[in-house]
Amino acid sequence: MERQLKVLVVDDSKVMRGIIRKMLCMKGDAEVLEAAGGRQALDVLAKSPVDCIISDWNMPGMKGIDLLRRVRGDGVLAETPFVMVTAESLASNLAEADEARVSSYLTKPFTAEELWRTLRGVLPGAAPK
Repeated sequence: MERQLKVLVVDDSKVMRGIIRKMLCMKGDAEVLEAAGGRQALDVLAKSPVDCIISDWNMPGMKGIDLLRRVRGDGVLAETPFVMVTAESLASNLAEADEARVSSYLTKPFTAEELWRTLRGVLPGAAPK
């Protein structure tokens, strides 16, 4: 039996966190942890390692790019796959995220199939039902 995928979804929108949770759970076997922002995400990660982080870019307090930098700078978390979700696909943002070693991007809106295709790209063995 395959191990359940553990994903942290970080977004200041409760609705968006719920949408991603639903996509992960209806198409695959995933345990989904949630955080409403970057600081809360760091608290969650301190208590529970995850297989992947899916984070919105634009959030109050700590933006997704800042969370990515903190994750990459942490010896324990540095290699955790990190998917950046954004409503904008500005070349400057993509370059900034690439420089910070983002694993992949998703541009809103996206489908469950696009989400799982992205996860398979950063997590070999991740597969929907």
